[in-house]
Amino acid sequence: MASSFLDLSVAEFLNEVAAARRSPGGGPVLALTLAMAAGLVAMVARASGRDWVDAAGAAAEADSLQRRAASLADRDAEAFERALATLDAADAIEPERRDAEIGRAFADAAEPPLEIGEVARDVARLAAEAAVRTDQRLRPDAIAAATLAAAVATGAAELVAVNLTVKSTDERVTRAREMAEDADRAARFAALN
Repeated sequence: MASSFLDLSVAEFLNEVAAARRSPGGGPVLALTLAMAAGLVAMVARASGRDWVDAAGAAAEADSLQRRAASLADRDAEAFERALATLDAADAIEPERRDAEIGRAFADAAEPPLEIGEVARDVARLAAEAAVRTDQRLRPDAIAAATLAAAVATGAAELVAVNLTVKSTDERVTRAREMAEDADRAARFAALN
């Protein structure tokens, strides 16, 4: 594999995802899907021209969100690989430290999907704004971006919950689910307005 998912062609990335390995899993796929959704918002804002007074600022914000999302693909894969390596080496960890080390590794692996959810919420909100402010010919692209971002936020919340299964009451699970619900509301707003 290349040093970064961003160095792969789309075909290479799709082959990596479909390979018989545990990683890359859902996190990198969600992150790169989100980067594409943010790119759609940037395109909509730039193509809006005079129809949207704050279009340049929205495009810059979408570009920033796109970079953040793209960088999370590698961060997620690395954190998940570390967690899996810790789990695979569980027998070599002293019994009194084993549960804590495994728990810590998976808690660390929950951080990138939590950030993916946060970025997804922000992309969905920006896409909803774009859907309302842009030229109507570009509105379907903004709605598509909002819908993708909402789906990513839902998937990211599930990854956070799975990585934190030993801590079902962890506030990060609640936060991730709230961000997913917020992203979903933004996507529905975009589609209905």
